[in-house]
Amino acid sequence: MDAIQQEDRTRDFDRFLTFIDAIVAIAVTLLVLPLVDLVGELEKGISVQQLLEDNKAPIGAFFLSFLVISQVWLGQHRLLRNVIGTNELLTRLLLFWSLTIVVLPFPTALVAGPHDAGNEAITKVLYVGTMAVGALLLGLIAVVISRHRELRDSSETPDPVHAFGTCAAFVLALVVMLVVPATSYWPLLLLMVSDRVISLVTSRSNFARRSH
Repeated sequence: MDAIQQEDRTRDFDRFLTFIDAIVAIAVTLLVLPLVDLVGELEKGISVQQLLEDNKAPIGAFFLSFLVISQVWLGQHRLLRNVIGTNELLTRLLLFWSLTIVVLPFPTALVAGPHDAGNEAITKVLYVGTMAVGALLLGLIAVVISRHRELRDSSETPDPVHAFGTCAAFVLALVVMLVVPATSYWPLLLLMVSDRVISLVTSRSNFARRSH
């Protein structure tokens, strides 16, 4: 592949990643729109403090979903940092991954929905399940990148263990949420420590292999 072809290939992939990033940005924007609509309730004569107290669920759901999307996007960003091209499989996997991001505002709205919809098992499955599928797809993306050297501009390969570990953390959180409903959505905070735990286990495993 000559320099011109390489440059064109990289430019095409950059445009594709820009498209994916725009999808994520729009999804995050959609998350906050229901909170903007709440401002209309101030016309009923209630105070801002009362508005915030009455809408703890949608506000909490927004911050939780924003946190999760940010973590997942950062994981995707790390996976693709040395990727300069794509193939059909990688393109499809990234599109499916972006679909999980686009869908997330719907279960987020259910979490903060009326009539205690957020505590229904199906809501939890849709909400956390969407995130788990997204993490699983990132693991598959890491495998594809690792196996296709021509997609990378260096020999460094991504570690799919982290992505699959994040998926496992989501599944574990969902199981806890379903088995112990009183935990609500707090088990999702496992995501905050899953990366550190996986890194620790991976580093110890690598050290053990080098020692032998």
